Amino acid sequence: MGVIKGVLREELSNSLQMKKSYERELSKLPKGSLIKKKINGHEYYYLLLREKGKVKFIYKGKVPDAEIKKYKERKEYRAKYRKLLSQVKKQIRFLRSTLRGKESV
Repeated sequence: MGVIKGVLREELSNSLQMKKSYERELSKLPKGSLIKKKINGHEYYYLLLREKGKVKFIYKGKVPDAEIKKYKERKEYRAKYRKLLSQVKKQIRFLRSTLRGKESV
């Protein structure tokens, strides 16, 4: 049983490092996402983000295609890292509860 616990502790350590790594990558990405609104037949872009629990729209005007693509990529990266972070958090909870559990006789 000691070998298994050692492996679980090592896996927990690796998971905690992965969690820090994912959180660091998420913090590097800019906040918000680009939203397109059509007003009087013209397309305008706004940056949508949350500040202190409130949704905020910041006017960006007409945005070049390259910048739109960049925002789209960042949004995909953010979704990817959030999903990975969620999975690793579940794994950490499971490993901690397993290590805390009572050994069978």
